[in-house]
Amino acid sequence: MPRYRYLIIGGGMTADAATRAIREVDTDGAIGLVGDEPDPPYNRPPLSKGLWKGKPLESIWRTPRIDGLELHLGRHIRSLDVAHKQAIDDQGTTYTFEKCLLATGGTPRHLPFGGDQIIYFRTLGDYRRLRALVERGERFAVIGGGFIGSEVAAALAMNRKQVTMIIPEIGIGARIFPSSLVQFVSTYYREHGVEVLVHASAVDLEVRKDKVALKVRSADPSEEREILVDGVVAGIGIQPNVALAQEAGLLVDNGIVVDTTLQTSNPDVFAAGDVARFFNPALDDRIRVEHEDNANTMGRAAGLAMAGHGEPYHHLPFFYSDLFDLGYEAVGDLDARAQVVEDWREPYREGVVYYLRGGRVRGVLLWNVWEQVDSARHLIGEPGPFQPADLRGRIPGPR
Repeated sequence: MPRYRYLIIGGGMTADAATRAIREVDTDGAIGLVGDEPDPPYNRPPLSKGLWKGKPLESIWRTPRIDGLELHLGRHIRSLDVAHKQAIDDQGTTYTFEKCLLATGGTPRHLPFGGDQIIYFRTLGDYRRLRALVERGERFAVIGGGFIGSEVAAALAMNRKQVTMIIPEIGIGARIFPSSLVQFVSTYYREHGVEVLVHASAVDLEVRKDKVALKVRSADPSEEREILVDGVVAGIGIQPNVALAQEAGLLVDNGIVVDTTLQTSNPDVFAAGDVARFFNPALDDRIRVEHEDNANTMGRAAGLAMAGHGEPYHHLPFFYSDLFDLGYEAVGDLDARAQVVEDWREPYREGVVYYLRGGRVRGVLLWNVWEQVDSARHLIGEPGPFQPADLRGRIPGPR
């Protein structure tokens, strides 16, 4: 029976950041990490970015390894007993702990058809599978026009593959970009050879020899077409993995609810990363964030707290994306339904988009504007009220 001072459930970036922070404070406490994937912790963003631009696979690994860390990979914790401080995995191994971190991440939402013919792109295994298909195939379908869908479609097109995007909304990034930017980005993708189908949904698929026939329906239910492809990728969001926490009796509400030091409703159990819902003072709300910056900073904060050096986690994470030769960084709540103020230095090439609710800035999109994330955070923390005219030139682009 493995016994640990610190048990980390999850094997991603959050888990890795926590182990490193623990070891900074506690140089000899035993740490155990149990992860579903067969691979040790790795950086996830390159899976849809750098690895498609020629970066070697070896560049994703999180190094150096942590002294005294024991990895239990390819295993899934199926029960957590917080009263007796033990967890049991799917092979029947029982782990005991003094402090536990739930860094269980999320599971991709699935379509009601297609089974394993669809790659729900999220893990290194998904990347390897798609890369193998790319080596021998020429045409691919990408379902979804959000964060993952837009990056994977661009990556495939840059590798000279024929790509069809199937998007239920008005275009790429419709949930976070203002409509004018959605139209520009969708046109930009078409100019780079991507077929962008909007107001469209994939409704079924059929395997034909080594091809996949994907059935696509437009806004008019009578209009249906078939796309013959070598692979199908879907990026339609994730669901936080809260089942273990729920069964253990921890407080759950669209994620595992944590306090300012990332403790759950049990003081010896912490949560961080995609699965954790925390209060952010700048937004004056509880949020759950599914991006790299939050994984690293929150994982580190959780590790320090587990080792007795906890401080309030008030960090407002940012996220970023690369879309061909366009790029952006973003902070806060980007919701296209909010009041949107566009401040373009060069229309759709360089500028800042502000998202307002109740006279306060709730989110900032830095479109090809760099090194202004801290300025955006500061603005979101200001009480306002702001009028659109107040925001013109508030965060300048590089000169």
